[in-house]
Amino acid sequence: MDAGYNAVYEILQSPGYVTILTEMIHDVRIIPIDDRPLPPEQVKQWIGFSRGHWEKDTLVVETTNYNGKRPFQGAGQNLRITERFTRVAEDKIDYTFTAQDETVWVSPWTASAPLTKEKGPIFEFACHETNYGPANILAGARAEEKAAADAAKK
Repeated sequence: MDAGYNAVYEILQSPGYVTILTEMIHDVRIIPIDDRPLPPEQVKQWIGFSRGHWEKDTLVVETTNYNGKRPFQGAGQNLRITERFTRVAEDKIDYTFTAQDETVWVSPWTASAPLTKEKGPIFEFACHETNYGPANILAGARAEEKAAADAAKK
């Protein structure tokens, strides 16, 4: 789920993998799309282990083995997410996911969101709103440059 801002993703496919780079915090999901097995159930990760496969023109990604330290909507380490990415136009992907965790919810639930192609690169994630540091640093540098130019004129 996107964070409400900086919700830009870069999706790349290479032989054997799909990677999803998020602008926010620069997480990269590396999703094998071959038939390799998941690690043992006791091996857990913050964002789980993902495995993908193609069903016609839809990329299906199953993610399990969450460590439970970053709960999603109340779910923990028993969470299983199934995502579906279907290109519906040159600049649009229909994205849906189904979440299930029998220890939290009575039944699985599904949500969807359209993904629209953006122009331009993904930028570095950095918080600068109400951060006066960059403006003050630049103002100081300009003052030093001016002082040096004034001194050179004398």
